[in-house]
Amino acid sequence: MNVRALAAKAIYEVLEKGMSLSVALPEQQQHLQSGKDKALLAELCYGVMRQLPQLDKCVSDCLAKPFKGKQRILHQLLIVGCYQLYFTRIPAHAAISETAEACRQLRFDGLVKVVNGVLRNIQRQEAALNTDSDTLRFNTPAWFIKRLQQAYPSNWQAIIEQSHQRPPMWLRNNRLSQSREDYLNALAAKDIDAEAGPSPDSILLESPKDVANLPEFMQGAASVQDGAAQWAATLLAPTANELVLDACAAPGGKSCHLIELAPSINLVAVDFDEKRLARVQQNLDRLHLKAQVIHGDAANIDSWWQGQQFDRILLDAPCSATGVIRRHPDIKWLRKNNDIEELARLQQQILDHCWQWLKPGGTLLYATCSILPQENSQQVEQFLARTPGAKLVPIAQQSHPDDIGWQILPGQNNMDGFYYARLVKAI
Repeated sequence: MNVRALAAKAIYEVLEKGMSLSVALPEQQQHLQSGKDKALLAELCYGVMRQLPQLDKCVSDCLAKPFKGKQRILHQLLIVGCYQLYFTRIPAHAAISETAEACRQLRFDGLVKVVNGVLRNIQRQEAALNTDSDTLRFNTPAWFIKRLQQAYPSNWQAIIEQSHQRPPMWLRNNRLSQSREDYLNALAAKDIDAEAGPSPDSILLESPKDVANLPEFMQGAASVQDGAAQWAATLLAPTANELVLDACAAPGGKSCHLIELAPSINLVAVDFDEKRLARVQQNLDRLHLKAQVIHGDAANIDSWWQGQQFDRILLDAPCSATGVIRRHPDIKWLRKNNDIEELARLQQQILDHCWQWLKPGGTLLYATCSILPQENSQQVEQFLARTPGAKLVPIAQQSHPDDIGWQILPGQNNMDGFYYARLVKAI
């Protein structure tokens, strides 16, 4: 099956069935042998997700009647074809013929002429993509634009623009293997341009690289982790022999970083998603680290933990992931407006419960990869108001000492959007 057919299948899984692209894309890539083809498939899928409203409008306007039922995948196929015509250097004749062939491979032989005709019509018109509404102009759902306008009235457009950029590749140096300077030298020896990032172990690559080409990567010398996410372990600051809980640990990058910072800690890594929890163990194994990995609910610690209270807790709470749209553009179409209130309620439940399991004098770091105040500063402000003995400790990097936590916006120092609040329990 050709790349366009596989792209249509992946996009169909996301838009029609609600599957995340990070699951749907690898499922289709496994049908390809060539690395070049796999890269093209990723480019088509991610590109469509970034430009979806405009592409969808363009295709819909050219159809005499919409595809329904099983034929709906052909709508996604036409969007893939439209993306090629507007946003790639693929010659128009090749884009159209390959997309028409994909229609045959998807077993809709009788509709090949329709697919071919629609794409040729789009090519002939050479019209600019529609920007008549904010959703079309910014390729972003109206509900999300409204929330950004309320939260960031002076720079909401810049936030959206950053969310459309292709993300850089960050590495986390494993200080148990070598110093960051030594790893930068090892990268330079392989002609890989990189620079030290703002947090102690972070390294920013000038351009993304296959991990197979990174020095000693499979031996545990480094990990792939965004610069914003790397602040979690540094801000929690574990010390020797402490009992530490990573409350929503999958896929395990922060768990591993905590042990790299303080190898003698007793780390308990728990996650509700058993499939994703397997990745925590895989990351630990590659880095030759040990932790207690538990399948459990961070909102019901009593059900799986009979030990003592924790010295430190990292709560990277379930969230809207609106800070990482540049990495996962399908978030814009999978997330709905009413999800935000539901997530805020879940965050409150987990935060309150984890707090009960924190020792007096202990530190809890609340984190999300969201940029919405309802999940971040407002969540923490409400927690402080209802929780005697909870104190907010300012983070040096936050914009103002009186801010409730540190909000990182997408693109800030080339990082993803992220939020941190450091809370200490009274003795």
